[in-house]
Amino acid sequence: MALMSKDNARRLVHGINRLIGVNGATPNLNGAPSVRENSVLNPKNPERFDVIVVGAGPAGSAAALVVARAGLKVLLLERGEYPGSKNVSGAALYGSAILDEIIPNWWEHAPVERFICRRGLAFMSLETAVSLDFRSTKYASPPYNGFSVLRPKFDRWFAAQAEAAGAFLLNASVVDDVLWRDGCVAGVRVRRDAGDLCADVVIACDGANSFLAKKAGLQREFHMHEMSLGVKEVIGLDEPTVRERFQLSGDEGMAIEYLGAITEDVHGGAFLYTNRDSLSLGVIGQISSFVEHRHRPYDLLERFKAHPAVAPLVRGGKLREYSAHIIPEAGWKMMPKLYTNGMLVAGDAAAFCFAVGLYLEGINYAIQSGLAAGETAVAAYRDRDFSAQSLSRYEQYLQARHVLGDFQSYRHAPEFINGARLQNFYPAVVAHGAERLFRVDGTEKRKILPIALETLRHFDIKPRDLIRDIYNAGRAFGW
Repeated sequence: MALMSKDNARRLVHGINRLIGVNGATPNLNGAPSVRENSVLNPKNPERFDVIVVGAGPAGSAAALVVARAGLKVLLLERGEYPGSKNVSGAALYGSAILDEIIPNWWEHAPVERFICRRGLAFMSLETAVSLDFRSTKYASPPYNGFSVLRPKFDRWFAAQAEAAGAFLLNASVVDDVLWRDGCVAGVRVRRDAGDLCADVVIACDGANSFLAKKAGLQREFHMHEMSLGVKEVIGLDEPTVRERFQLSGDEGMAIEYLGAITEDVHGGAFLYTNRDSLSLGVIGQISSFVEHRHRPYDLLERFKAHPAVAPLVRGGKLREYSAHIIPEAGWKMMPKLYTNGMLVAGDAAAFCFAVGLYLEGINYAIQSGLAAGETAVAAYRDRDFSAQSLSRYEQYLQARHVLGDFQSYRHAPEFINGARLQNFYPAVVAHGAERLFRVDGTEKRKILPIALETLRHFDIKPRDLIRDIYNAGRAFGW
């Protein structure tokens, strides 16, 4: 994986700054062409497929794999030079057993980095970190609970599985429009000669802020507080150093999520994943917070790496890659309508990113939704009915895979997690209380309750506010 040049890094950072309005530009969440009137399918014998999947990420490849295995003619369109080329590298893939259902023992063939058997959650002040550290030997045996992966490698491998099943993969293909015939989505228009492609079902897996979902009238424009911007680096370290610093053996791996002062007054958090010979780490923040407080994402990332709890972990590493990505984090409240006549929406395009503090998951839900979309398309083809009513069974498949249930159950969590009190207040409270608890200065040992009460008074936490926060936490995670 090549190191990004300084010039390219500067251009990327400048683009991010323009996105958040730091240089006076108006924030723009629409990376796709502006929405035009609906386009009608060109009648001059366009190339035809049973199913067209737009986007060769985990959702798109999963959908294409299911459809191809059913014997249907499926086209998988990818905007990048190859699947994964435009994705942020370095990620945690949880739910290994999900992929094992369709590709048995997939980890023996896929380009995985480490299996994650250790997870951490750290509450940060400017100088202190209080961590919860979970480790399980049960997660260190097949089918494993999760893996760290590098997306360019993993996505390319996953798309190849769909190809091996019979899917046609077309790279470097920019989709400009959804095509209609008699009120039904009938294909897509690709930026090339004779670019109209026809299909009975189009599955939109074109990522966050899906252009296709909006063109089909399934998704509204997003508010800036519903979208987050993640900036990430992959830092190279040799394998023995990775194992030693994180107390790992063999192929064991660790994932850590951070909350608190590291993002200052930007609502968000940070993460760190161990790869085989590198670390993937980054900062994620609400775009509205970046705009309001005029923070540059890269500056926050540098401060995160310099924090006393993080700096020893990245010491001596060499930058291999720097990248940025928009993430749909509002969950249930920003979910589009998932189907219409001739079309389904899956993955990030359907806002299936489960970012609720305790969980930072997306690839597993993308795969689940892709499988459900593929199953729906196959069932509709067998019935020869591609109407919205027929495709509505997609929701049943999503319910059966616990996708919609999870997002509905945790529908209050994103708002609570991104609230100012949890982001900027309680991590400081926890850090201050822990510092008082473990301080040894020759004074008498105090019990936990007096220290807790004193900490609450120190931060002027009123009982009614504490009760309200406990209720909101319970509503988000407890019941």
